Amino acid sequence: MTTTPAFDPPQRILMGPGPSGAHPRVVRAMTAPLLGHLDPEFLRIMDECRDLLRTVMRTGNEITFATPGTGTSGMEAAVMNLVSPGDRVVCSICGYFGERIAQMAERAGGEVTRVQAPWGSPVDPEAVRSAVQQAGGVKLVTMVHAETSTGVQTPVEPVSDIAKEAGALLLVDCVTSLGGVPVEPDAWGADAVYSGTQKCLSAPPGVAPITVSPRGWEAITSREVPSNTWYLDMDLLAAYWDERRVYHHTAPISMIYALHQALSLVVEEGLENRWARHERNGRALQEGLEAMGLGLHADEGYRLPVLTTVRIPDGVNDAEVRGALLKRYGVEVGGGLGELKGQVWRVGLMGESSSPGNVLLFLAALGRLLREHGFKADLRAGREAAAARLGEPS
Repeated sequence: MTTTPAFDPPQRILMGPGPSGAHPRVVRAMTAPLLGHLDPEFLRIMDECRDLLRTVMRTGNEITFATPGTGTSGMEAAVMNLVSPGDRVVCSICGYFGERIAQMAERAGGEVTRVQAPWGSPVDPEAVRSAVQQAGGVKLVTMVHAETSTGVQTPVEPVSDIAKEAGALLLVDCVTSLGGVPVEPDAWGADAVYSGTQKCLSAPPGVAPITVSPRGWEAITSREVPSNTWYLDMDLLAAYWDERRVYHHTAPISMIYALHQALSLVVEEGLENRWARHERNGRALQEGLEAMGLGLHADEGYRLPVLTTVRIPDGVNDAEVRGALLKRYGVEVGGGLGELKGQVWRVGLMGESSSPGNVLLFLAALGRLLREHGFKADLRAGREAAAARLGEPS
């Protein structure tokens, strides 16, 4: 008899930039019996997902569903369907994922103008306005609401106003923000907003929620040339998700189950309650880190509560500390991306991973490890600062 390797993944506390921990109901849903992708019961579940998505994404848009794939599939669907060859696109970039949008727009044939900000600061709206005016005839303005690489949350409204003034469409990346901080496509006047399941929705990676405004949908359906993506062609995907039920792909059945339960949990908790939980825990972590003597990378006033970038002290080895957190405490955090590689740790408190217990555990574990590496972290001050924010005894 042939033996195969044991399949026994370890338990981890996922406090990196994603994935986050999944709720037991979400995990259990993925073990439910498979149905055919055109089975009436599965189609009912899809319809319920669309209704739940509209609630969680705070939109009335008819075109609201989930693309197959991780959050990047939502990004690619939005960009490739909205950008035609020769279209002028202004991309606001304050980190790794804003640049990814720009590269996709170029691959779609767009004439891209980049508006850059230091990695740790939001893009200056006046710089966006100047770029839009200089480019002239801009079709699309893009931005990242919650930049996963830097921990920066950029206000959407000023950029939305600029796009409206120019008659341009607005695309907003909400991969890290949906379910953790307020996301308001309709109030923003955004024309395409997408996210992912593996961040604040607390499901495994696998599908990407996306919503498109009527104006955005008109731009997609009136293209003179087809989108250069077939798998993520929004017109074809919509025909599968709506009452036409035209076969397009074999849907990721178990991931749709997971999405259904993840969205149900958000609705049951209540969006405002969920936002408040993420805010409280995230600020407790940040105040605890600063009280310990560490610096935060993102500009004050623009720091995401769901993802914190903490500067690595001089003389402390990035990989050794992250490795020890994983091996000794079972805690995963992320390292820096791009120009922040080796300079910051990215600590996520998203969805199921956003809890007071995880805040206090991480502060204690990191503080001990930093002391071993010669950095005099003030453990007591860190715990007291976090506990005060959490309303717990220190």
